[in-house]
Amino acid sequence: MHLNHVIESQQFTVPLLMELFDRTQQMEKVVARGGTRDYDDKIMASLFYKPSTRTRFSFEAAMRRLGGGVLSTERANEFSSEIKGEHLEDTIRLIANCSDVIVLRHTEEGAAKRASLISHVPVINAGEGSGGQHPTQALLDLYTIFRECRALNGLSVALIGALDKGRTARSLAYLLGKFERVKLFFVAPNEMQITGDILAYLDHHDVEYELSEDPTKVLSQVDVVYRTHIDRERLSKKEIDLSTYNITPDVLRRMKQNAIIMHPLPRTVEIDPAVDADPRAVYFRQSRNGLFVRMALLTLLFEEK
Repeated sequence: MHLNHVIESQQFTVPLLMELFDRTQQMEKVVARGGTRDYDDKIMASLFYKPSTRTRFSFEAAMRRLGGGVLSTERANEFSSEIKGEHLEDTIRLIANCSDVIVLRHTEEGAAKRASLISHVPVINAGEGSGGQHPTQALLDLYTIFRECRALNGLSVALIGALDKGRTARSLAYLLGKFERVKLFFVAPNEMQITGDILAYLDHHDVEYELSEDPTKVLSQVDVVYRTHIDRERLSKKEIDLSTYNITPDVLRRMKQNAIIMHPLPRTVEIDPAVDADPRAVYFRQSRNGLFVRMALLTLLFEEK
């Protein structure tokens, strides 16, 4: 399957996803034996204009496990030549000359696409803007669902949080919409509900969905609960009780026994730590899967070059 850059979830077909997941399972075995030196001639540039410990460490660990080298900056807006007024395109041209792949996290939506148009090495979108996409997070999320539920077709999934600007939930919705008989429940305060671009995509692909403010009406129905953060400071109605969206031991009793609970992390109050011991809580395994998925993704990109 042809893959030049990783910019958005929509670019992944079901066959490409299955190929990626097969390779991801191989990467689990590679890590178990201590990694490989197969890509010791490759260098990854980690160019982060916004801090993100989990995503950056996951990518850098993935490159190291493959035997390659890493060039890294976490606050590129302060430590790159952008502080002197250099355009993103010029930065990308220069970094592409000394690396084999660029992992870019940026404050502006559309930055990864801009970078891909002028880069002669693959560009990976590691999250951009507010309300943009985070496709590699969505890939590891989907892989986690695939591993834990043993299926993707026919699942019911609740996405809960500030969905209008939630990069991870938006990116995952695009991927889930590629599978058959999937039903999505978007659960959020009205002013943070999922936006029309996602709903138009789902309508176009005949994906069933419901919008709700009340998680209590949804949680007993779904196979997957995907909880994300809600920023109280963005709410115009401060009296809304956000605790009703949290996953607690009481909520567990209303959920299916074989359901799974996910979170892209970091969490604050969204999931009670008492939930961690429940076998349905998979968010730490979900985070570890990021290493394997990103290793697999890097190898796919290197093989295209």
